[in-house]
Amino acid sequence: MGDTLGASVSVNAKSISVLTFLSVAYMLLSYFLVGYKGDEVVLVLLCNGLFYSSPVTRKFILGFSIFLVYWIIFDYMKAFPNYNYNPVHIAGLYNFEKSLFGIHYQGKLITVNEYWQINHRPLIDVITGLFYLCWIPVPLGFAAYLFFTHKKYFLYFALTFFTVNLLGFVIYYTYPAAPPWYVQYHGFQFIANTPGNTGGLARFDNYFHANIFKSIYAKGSNVFAAMPSLHSSYPVIVVYYGFKKRLGWVNLVFIAVMLGIWFTAVYASHHYIVDVLSGIVCAIAGISLFNFIMRYKPVKLFLNKYETIIS
Repeated sequence: MGDTLGASVSVNAKSISVLTFLSVAYMLLSYFLVGYKGDEVVLVLLCNGLFYSSPVTRKFILGFSIFLVYWIIFDYMKAFPNYNYNPVHIAGLYNFEKSLFGIHYQGKLITVNEYWQINHRPLIDVITGLFYLCWIPVPLGFAAYLFFTHKKYFLYFALTFFTVNLLGFVIYYTYPAAPPWYVQYHGFQFIANTPGNTGGLARFDNYFHANIFKSIYAKGSNVFAAMPSLHSSYPVIVVYYGFKKRLGWVNLVFIAVMLGIWFTAVYASHHYIVDVLSGIVCAIAGISLFNFIMRYKPVKLFLNKYETIIS
């Protein structure tokens, strides 16, 4: 396996054939599973461009292929909706959340999401929107930093990220769950093929007269995947490796972003508090599982070879 990967670093007949085959296979499979999308073309062009441009960009795309595999799996979930395999939890989850974290407001017991839906503020809308925009750039930016400064930590971070997501995906299919905004718009009735919704983040879009979050959630793979909140998992992984890397004051920024994302998930009605807590547990479980797997010599040898290839 290491020799195969090593050979692919150089631009030769074999690597060109492999990359061309993977590119064509990805486009064809995507077309039949989820239909043609411009994102697929951009991804193929980006991968090919980085691979052929220079040795540095070639190593970069080989390293970040871990994140690309995650994105492809996530995208293909559209072809296999989790509600086809298990019933969607709507009323039960809502009532469970209210039983644990419900608050009395104006003579009624409501969820924290419902409280903020009534009592939202423009300043909080803006701040929380900015925090929620960080859930992709911060992990990927941190991964890029690790790639150029510490290849081994980069691989550990990327594979931990991948592991946490796989755990989350398993739970998505085991326990399909509707987000709070779904109850606010549709009640407790299950409606298949419900499109993604910005929830409370629509206020951020409206404030800036933009469609930032609208465009993001239009590409969602499945709205019935609120449990666990992987948005809440990602910053936990960043903070964990930030402390392992001893980044000092930067970790304070990571912690602030983490807390901001957790709050926004509830404030914007994208997740219940139990979803956020399950996301945190999922992150801890994924980190622990990866650390456990790393005890095995074959895994260490593979990662050592992988590190050599992208160094």
